[in-house]
This record gives sequence, C-alpha cells and structure tokens, in this order.
Amino acid sequence: MRKIIILVTIIAVGLLVPTFFVFTQDTGGNKEEINQLNDAIATKKEKIKQLEESITAYKEKINQKRLEATSLSNQMAILDNRLVQIELDVEMTEEKLDTLTLEIEGLRLSIEEKEIVIGRQKRMLSELLRTLYYENNKKYIEVVAAYEKFSDFYNRVHYVKNIERDLGKSAKTIRLAKEELEDKKEQTEKRKKAYEDLQKELENKKQDLEEQTDYKQNLLVQTHASELQYNTLLGNLRSQYQQIENDITSIEQEVRRKLAEQDRFSGISDDETVLSWPTQSRYITAYFYDKDYPYRYIFEHNAIDIRAAHGTPIKAAASGYVARAKHCTNASCYAYVMIVHSGGMSTVYGHLSAINVVEDQFVTRGDIIGYSGATPGTVGAGPFTTGPHLHFEVRKNGIPVNPLNYLIKDW
Repeated sequence: MRKIIILVTIIAVGLLVPTFFVFTQDTGGNKEEINQLNDAIATKKEKIKQLEESITAYKEKINQKRLEATSLSNQMAILDNRLVQIELDVEMTEEKLDTLTLEIEGLRLSIEEKEIVIGRQKRMLSELLRTLYYENNKKYIEVVAAYEKFSDFYNRVHYVKNIERDLGKSAKTIRLAKEELEDKKEQTEKRKKAYEDLQKELENKKQDLEEQTDYKQNLLVQTHASELQYNTLLGNLRSQYQQIENDITSIEQEVRRKLAEQDRFSGISDDETVLSWPTQSRYITAYFYDKDYPYRYIFEHNAIDIRAAHGTPIKAAASGYVARAKHCTNASCYAYVMIVHSGGMSTVYGHLSAINVVEDQFVTRGDIIGYSGATPGTVGAGPFTTGPHLHFEVRKNGIPVNPLNYLIKDW
C-alpha cells in the first residue's frame, strides 16, 4: 500500500511540473532553433523597413520630376527612378517571402513541441487514472487494516482527494494545450496562404520591371534620343487618343438613342450595377487616373489596366449590346469593343488581339467577346501600351467612372 502511495505522489508531483520543464527535457533543441528563427525574422523585418524607406525616397523623386516641364530627359529620369523603385520593391517582396518561410518553420517547431507536451501529459494522466481506479475499487475495511494509525489512513484519503483535484487541473492543461495547438496550425495555414499570394505578387512585380525596362528602350528607339522627335511623338499620341475618345462618345450616344427608341433594354434583367471581372486575372498594372501612368502627360488614365497574357479570353462584364467592335490589321491601330448596358452604363475593352462579336449583337454576362493583346508591335495593340494587358473602362451616362467601384469584390 505504501508503494502505491509513493507512486501516486510521484505522479502528482509530475503533473505540477511547469510546461517548460517538459520542453527542456524533450524539446530543448526546438527552443534554441525557435530563438534563432526569431532573431532571423527580426533581422529580415529590419531590412524590409529599410527597403520601404528607400522606396518612399524614390517615389518622392518621381513626384518631384513630374512637377517639371515635360521633356524626354525628364521622362527618362522618371523611368530610371521608377525602375530602381520596382527593383527595391522586388527585393522587399523577396525579403517578405523569406520572413514568411522562417515564420512557418517556427510555427512547425512550436507545433512539434506542443504535440510532445500533450503526449507527455496524456501519459501521466492515464497513469494517474489507472492508480485512482485501483484505489477506488478497494474496500475501505481492507484499506483501514493496512494502517496502524487512523491519522495515517486519514492523510492517505485526503491526499487522494488532492490528486483528484490535480487530475482536473491536468485535464484543463491538456485542453488549453490542444486549443493552442489548433491556433498554431491555423496560423500556419494563413502564413502558407500569404506566402502563395506574395509569390504571385513577386512574379507580377518582376513582370512590371521587365515592361518598364522595355518601355524605356522603346521610347529611346522611337525618339532617337531627340527632344524634337519626342515632342512630335507626343503630338501624334494626343491626336490619336482624342480621336478614339470622340468616336467612343459619339457612337455610344447614337447607339443608346436607337436602342431606347426600339425599347430593347426592357427585357434585360441583368444587374448592370454589379460587374463581373472580364478576365481571370485580378492584377492591376494601372489604376483609374493613376499618377504613375506612363502616358499621364498626354491624357488621364480613365480606366484600369488588368494584366492578361496575350490571347487571354475576354468576357462581357454584364449583358448588353455591342455598340462598337473596332477591328485592326496593324499595330498602330487600337482595337476595342464597347458594350452598352441598361441604366446608362457602358464598358470598353481595349488592346484586343482578336474580336469575335459584331456590332448590334446582344451578349450576356460572361460571353467571350474577344482576346487580349497590347503586346507592343502586335495587331490591335495601338500606341498606348507597355505590355500585354486589358484596358477596361466603365462609363456612367457617358462619363468615365472607376471600374473598381462596380466590379464584384469576391472571386
């Protein structure tokens, strides 16, 4: 009997040992690794902070250059600063990816530790339960007979009750450890998702860098590094842009008038105030009235540019009638489709490499209306492009509005 009490005492003391004691016995190596990982993460975050400060400095340089008179040398300076800014952005994104990798590894080690602790506590708890079960199944007369003094018996009974109390505490410890374990697993999944998203962002930023580099080289080739040639190019671009704008405005007004006379919108039940994304991609290379738009000194960017590989299917954002399907046979021509919707809404899809709808055709939301282009030098790209993407406009009563205020938020 005294041997049993000694065993119970050992188990009770073991249950009261702090959790970190189990770490040092079974997983001390993990703790050291976790500390090393935390130091590495802190170093990475400091590097990210420094890169963010450098990026901000280059953005300020770009903004300062924009205040100066438009010239080829000024535009080259803006592009040079922009390229350095993107390079720093790429480096910062890579540092963030490294940080996430370290955080995921730290969480893995923490999960491993917690699982070892839970296993140890479960084994101790099982041993205690077996002992209490054994004691509770003995007859009191048998237990009393084993002691010379009643006080010894009383102490044994009181001690067993204390162990039962500690049993409840140990069960709570396991429950809390399991909750912490699940939380760390959830954190790990979030970090992994963040890593995947950041990896895609990095790929897009590298493509941004490539496009900006190509744009700078193309600009030098077109102008022959001549300010006179540059000013001539600006004049031609402004004229082409104004002609396109005039065509879109006049055609929309005329088509909408005819559709209204024929009452052709009455049967459309599609909600044109909520637009579907015309591409699978959601990466925006230029925003509505984007101050970083490379042709901002010629015209304000009244759309969003969505990155889309050359030849990507383009879908109608809502149901409506094709008001204009501008086909092209050369690179200098700007190919686009305009769809007129009910409620005064219209959408424009620009830089198309191919168009498979005709004017006055009714299309429903999600129908493929053409294929993306915008690769410089390809048919339909037009003069306003630095790389493959879709130029997507939304107009309300003929006035350009921000497409992001109408596009579906979840996808």
